[in-house]
Amino acid sequence: MRGVAGTLALANFSFLLAHYLIAATMPQLQPEKIAHRLEQLTELSVALGHGLGGEGRDIGPLLQRIVLLAKGMSGADGATLYRPADQGRQLAFDISVNDSLGIGEGADIGLPGVPLSDAAGQPNLASVAAYAANMRRSVNIADVYRDEAFNFSGMRDFDRLHGYHTQSILTVPMSDHEGDLIGVLQLINAKDDATGQVRAFSSTDQRFIEALAAQAGVALTNQLLISQLEELLESLVTLINIGIDEKSPYTGRHCQFVPELTMLLADAAHATQTGPLADFRLSENERKQLWLAGLLHDCGKITTPVHVVDKATKLETIFDRIALIDTRYEVLLRDAEIAALRQQAAQPQQAGDIAQALAREQASLREERDFIRTVNIGGESMAQADQERVRQIARRRWRAADGELHDFLDANETENLTIRAGTLTAAERAIVNNHISVSIRMLEALPWPKHLQKVPEYAGGHHERMDGKGYPRGLTKEQMSVPARLMAIADIFEALTARDRPYKKGKSLSESLRILGNFSLNGHIDPELFDVFIRSKVYLTFAEKHMHPSQIDSVDEAAIPGYTP
Repeated sequence: MRGVAGTLALANFSFLLAHYLIAATMPQLQPEKIAHRLEQLTELSVALGHGLGGEGRDIGPLLQRIVLLAKGMSGADGATLYRPADQGRQLAFDISVNDSLGIGEGADIGLPGVPLSDAAGQPNLASVAAYAANMRRSVNIADVYRDEAFNFSGMRDFDRLHGYHTQSILTVPMSDHEGDLIGVLQLINAKDDATGQVRAFSSTDQRFIEALAAQAGVALTNQLLISQLEELLESLVTLINIGIDEKSPYTGRHCQFVPELTMLLADAAHATQTGPLADFRLSENERKQLWLAGLLHDCGKITTPVHVVDKATKLETIFDRIALIDTRYEVLLRDAEIAALRQQAAQPQQAGDIAQALAREQASLREERDFIRTVNIGGESMAQADQERVRQIARRRWRAADGELHDFLDANETENLTIRAGTLTAAERAIVNNHISVSIRMLEALPWPKHLQKVPEYAGGHHERMDGKGYPRGLTKEQMSVPARLMAIADIFEALTARDRPYKKGKSLSESLRILGNFSLNGHIDPELFDVFIRSKVYLTFAEKHMHPSQIDSVDEAAIPGYTP
């Protein structure tokens, strides 16, 4: 943002210099009044410059400062700021203040917007605010009730309704660096300092307000540019998640729920008043970084093959290869029947025995096929005896379409069917695990501005462990920030409870908390944050919103491992 700050600093200097010169050519102004106005201009310059460094996108305070300074510098009784709305088709009342009517900052005066064009699409030149906006020209009117150049019927209706009398008005357009309209500043009823009577806005008033509007336009433009850049960044984050969601809806939903759960836990930790986390506090800027990190924590999965990340069964690649094995069993069943028929033809006297033997063989083959189908579904643990049986089946010979004899299961099929836990081989798990390294590389390659530089660190730690046995960097608890540690809990809990994954069923609430509790005891997750997760009922808030009712069972917090009520 140095270019923006440098431009604004130059504008500030030029602005003040110009107005010292203006003041020197105005002998009609008293020296103390000149000094007061220059002091106000200096205050505005400093205030608008500082306004760019604030957190968030709320430009409301900046706009209010502009309106109040314009009103004070000109001695006006009231001031209104219009902003373009409805895609530039009209001016909307943004801020309006009026001393006599007691209208303060942020009050809604209930007035409709001002169209910038008529029904035929021609520029609206009847309204003074629309005229100033369309022509980019200031309008200074001494008495609106005597003026015939503009339509003041709406203003007169307002006067009758509120018992007010609008007399003098000064309307000044505000433009950005490209000349596009960003606002219209309208001042009402300048008052004489000595008598308090309404007077016309002087040419001096107009020159000062035009200069103020120009300076305010610079600051407002820069603030809007900053806001637009932040919106663009969030849109790009959304774009990445849309890409992930289109590729893998399960991962896409995970990328939506993890930041939400992360912020629930972050808020609970922030509110903690006792214990090791009593001093933990998140600023608004850190909250923004944590939210972005949550959205981006799995961005590297955009490079992970979908048939790996969503692998539902052990034999699945682009399709589930169990169908190929079913076909082989059909071949074995067919060959057994053909062999039996040939035997019966050759030995008709033993036809009954041959038929019984065929039935036994086919029953054995069907039981074996059912066993293979069962072990193709990943589980938490596969018995060693089942693994050995798969290897024995693999050595069976069968005659393929090429007429040659082959092992019933090839090496890759055998490796997949003997996976001990889950559905991924060691090589496939390495591919999936690599997503976090890719995520970190992607995020660290971005030129994050100063106020977002923690995003890669927050997002990149959700597979680390407190005991240093995690990946990809093997960080310990002491090497990780609290936000990075709490995202790890959110990531695991969401994964445990998710019921839309093709490779597993969603676990119940109590079982998920039991697993998390054991993770807390064995150095996987932060026990202090886990305590907050349970004590503050973060798990229940998330469960009631996102878990299926059938998963939300009764939870005995006293029975959760690693937690003391």
